[in-house]
Amino acid sequence: MFPVRAASFGNPDTLAAVATEAGPRGIERLLELQELDLSIDRLTARRDELESGEDVRTARAALERADNLLGELKLALDSQDREQRRLEGDIDSLSRKADDEQKRMYDGSVVNPKELEAIQHEVQSLKTRRGRLEDELLEQMERREDLDGKIAGAEAEAAEFRDRLAEVSGDSVHELEDIGKALAERTAERTQLLPAFEEDLLDLYDDLRRQKRGVGAAALVDGVCQGCHQALSAMELSRLKKVAGVKRCEYCRRILVGGSGGQPAASPPVPD
Repeated sequence: MFPVRAASFGNPDTLAAVATEAGPRGIERLLELQELDLSIDRLTARRDELESGEDVRTARAALERADNLLGELKLALDSQDREQRRLEGDIDSLSRKADDEQKRMYDGSVVNPKELEAIQHEVQSLKTRRGRLEDELLEQMERREDLDGKIAGAEAEAAEFRDRLAEVSGDSVHELEDIGKALAERTAERTQLLPAFEEDLLDLYDDLRRQKRGVGAAALVDGVCQGCHQALSAMELSRLKKVAGVKRCEYCRRILVGGSGGQPAASPPVPD
């Protein structure tokens, strides 16, 4: 849909040398986070470009409001239907009980006057309760009819706004929908990944992203920082090999990430 930019690979020996010392928790997955963030940045930029027209923003906002209202009305209708089914079930149950008791009054199985009087009171009580429930059911049916009318109006309004959005944005409406889905997926992936990192490492990475055109971490490939494309000196590579903790490029100061198990790490080739 919106693929993350292809990774570049290099000599494993350079990376293995730089990655000999253990870094902060999550350092080995920092480039994975970087790829997600760049993907989110590209998607957001494209969405902003498509929505740069005031007409598109207005139409999309109106459609979102209409869709939200329609969703709320449908939820209310579902609740209304459940309550109506409950009332219908209770009324049916009371009717059967009243019928059964009434049969006992006239089938000759009960001859005791006091017991017959008690049955008569019970039948009357059941009918009274059923009457109240029938009144409630009638009110529920009237409310449902009102909801049906509101839903029909909301559906017509949403369709109108959707047509308006398609009119002002053309084919971009479909692309915007795809971007919205992709952004939701990438953001969910990022949220799941964040607990893997130490807070200090994330703070440094986020600060560098703000300063370095969205790229706070880069791989070291064949002695070259993939963030600024500068070749590190042999002396610097030797020094990095001995550094415990976060390793940073001597030129652009981005966080350098080595590969795991002697394999090179991926890094988006973004210029400084």
